[in-house]
Amino acid sequence: MSKYDVIVLGSGPGGYVTAIRASQLGLKTAVIEKESLGGVCLNWGCIPTKALLKSAQVFEYLKHASDYGLSVTDYDKDFNAVVKRSRGVAEGMSKGVQFLMKKNKIEVINGFGTLKPGKKVEVDGTVYSADHIVIATGARSRELPSLPQDGKKVIGYREAMTLPTQPKKMIVVGSGAIGVEFAYFYNSMGTEVTIVEYLPNIVPVEDIDVSKQLEKSFKKSGINVMTSAEVTKVDTSGEGVKATVKTAKGEQVLEADIILSAVGIKTNIENIGLEDVGIAVDRDKILVNDYYQTNIPGYYAIGDVTPGQALAHVASAEGILCVEKIAGMHVEALDYGNIPGCTYASPEIASVGLTEKQAKDQGYDIKVGKFPFSASGKASASGAKDGFVKVIFDAKYGEWLGCHMIGAGVTDMIAEAVLGRKLETTGHEVLKAVHPHPTMSEAVMEAVADAYDEVIHL
Repeated sequence: MSKYDVIVLGSGPGGYVTAIRASQLGLKTAVIEKESLGGVCLNWGCIPTKALLKSAQVFEYLKHASDYGLSVTDYDKDFNAVVKRSRGVAEGMSKGVQFLMKKNKIEVINGFGTLKPGKKVEVDGTVYSADHIVIATGARSRELPSLPQDGKKVIGYREAMTLPTQPKKMIVVGSGAIGVEFAYFYNSMGTEVTIVEYLPNIVPVEDIDVSKQLEKSFKKSGINVMTSAEVTKVDTSGEGVKATVKTAKGEQVLEADIILSAVGIKTNIENIGLEDVGIAVDRDKILVNDYYQTNIPGYYAIGDVTPGQALAHVASAEGILCVEKIAGMHVEALDYGNIPGCTYASPEIASVGLTEKQAKDQGYDIKVGKFPFSASGKASASGAKDGFVKVIFDAKYGEWLGCHMIGAGVTDMIAEAVLGRKLETTGHEVLKAVHPHPTMSEAVMEAVADAYDEVIHL
C-alpha cells in the first residue's frame, strides 16, 4: 500500500493548488483525478469560457470598427474555429498543471477515488493511505425537475462550450455568472438570446444598481430579458424546443433551438465514500470547521463541496490555508466577507463586500459614491462608456464596506478594493493614493471622492 502525507481527491483549482502548497511544505503528496488535471475550471469552466468571450469581444470590435475610424468591409465568424481555439486554450492550461505536478514531485493517480475508513482512498481496486486526505471534488451543473438536461436540446454549461453548430435561437434559464456570460457570447455571435430569471433582477446577488445597468446594456445589445419568470414545462418533441414560461402577466411559450440551464451547481459528493467514513453532510455540502477539517480526524474538504462561495479563487485559498494548518503553521481563518466576485460578460461585473441594501439592513450609517464611466476619459477613448464604480463607506469610521463595478475591464480593478478592505483602508486614504491618468481605475478614486463630496469630474 502506497503511503503519503497528503492525498488530494480532485485536481481543480482547489485540489492542484492544495497539492502544490503541500509539496512546498515538505509533505509527500498525491493527487487523484478521474478526468483531466485542472478540473472543471481549467477544462470546462473559467478558462475556456474566457477564451470564448474574448472571441466574442474581438468580433464585436470588427462589427463596430467604424466607431474607431476604421473600415473593415470583409469579416465573418467561424463558430467551430472559435470553439476549437477555446478547447486549445484549455488543453494548454491543463498541460501546464501537468508540468507543475512534475516540478513539485506530486504523484498523479488517474481514476475515480473512493474514501475508506482509516485514512485510505481506493482507486480502481488499489488502496492508498495518507495521514491527511483532502476532498476537493468540486461541482457540476444543477438540474431542475422542470428542466431535465438531455445534453442536446436542454444543455448545461459543458455542452454550451462545444456545440457542433451555432443555434439561431437560445433560451438561457438563470442569470448568474454562467448564464449572463453565455448569453453575451451567443448574442455577440449572432444567436437570438432570451434570458429567463426567476428573481426580479438579473445577476441577483449583485448590488441593485449593477443589476439594472447590466439589464439596460443587455437590452441595448438585443438580448431579451425576462425577470420574475419561471420555466414550468419544456417540450423537446419537435425540431427545436418549446418552453412554457410563467410570468406575472400569465403564461407564455418561447421557441428556440436550445435551452441552456444555468440555475446553479450541484456538488460532486455522490459515491465517494462519505457515508462509509461517516463524514457529516448538510444537504449537498460537507461540513467543515475554519480549517476545513471534517468531523472525522484526518479528512478535510475544500472548495465547492463546502458551504463557502463556489468560486475558483476561494477553493485555492481554502486549500492553501488547509495544508498550512496541517503543516503546523499559524493561519487565520478566511474572511468570506472580503471575497471578490467577477462576471466576465460585456460589460464585466466585479464586486466585494456589502451591497448598499445589505449595509443599510445591517444598521450602518453610510456614505455612497458613484462615478459613471461616461465621465471617464479612458472609457470614452476606448469606446466603453457603459457602467460605473460604486463605493459604500461607514459614515462613522470611514470603513470601506463595499465596492461594486460594472464596465470594461473591471474584473482587473476589483483587487484594489479587496486589498484596501484587507488593510482597513479608509475613504480618505484612498483619496490620497494618487491614481494614474487616464485609466479606468481612476473611477475608484472618483467614486470615493463622490462619497465624500469632493468629486472633481462630475
